[in-house]
Amino acid sequence: MDSNNRLGDIEITDPQAMRALAHPVRLAILDHLHRHGPATATQLAPDVGATPSVTSWHLRHLASFGLVRDSEPGSDRRQRRWEAVARGFRFEAPQDPADEGGQSAARVLSQQMFLRYADLPSQWAAEVEPELDPAWRRLAGLANTRVVVSAEELAAIEDGIERILAPYVTRDPAERPTDGRGVRLMRYVLPEGAEEQTGQTP
Repeated sequence: MDSNNRLGDIEITDPQAMRALAHPVRLAILDHLHRHGPATATQLAPDVGATPSVTSWHLRHLASFGLVRDSEPGSDRRQRRWEAVARGFRFEAPQDPADEGGQSAARVLSQQMFLRYADLPSQWAAEVEPELDPAWRRLAGLANTRVVVSAEELAAIEDGIERILAPYVTRDPAERPTDGRGVRLMRYVLPEGAEEQTGQTP
């Protein structure tokens, strides 16, 4: 596996694929498939906010870019089951600033992802956190740390985080602890604008 992709994500580099994914229903479909495994369009529809026929159309569109594929049929072989092709996905803006199409596509997908998950922390705080037992509640929450680093150092920080996460993300489900539960680790990496650096300390 690529050492820069320890988590087993599919890497999206095609601007057209980025734009295809930058849609609320398609992001919801992938999120559901990643979290819950294979499903039919009918099973997905209530969770993604679309009718089964519209959901099926979005699934076929995602499949055309290699993001989902047919899964093993369920008990009802008349219904087509879909699965995500990888554990997750990643993308980044092209390094070439002249690649306006790629830069724009990455920006649009980033914006849609920020919109999709913007309310998740407050929903968790209102609906999930009050029901957690103390051991889990103590470990949960928000960290907001500012550092002053170079681009290379920031890349090394991200690499270190993924190095720690990878064994837990990629291990076989049979190896998970019996008292384990799903935990969503959200990482916002938000470099400040150049004008914010003057005269500031960490």
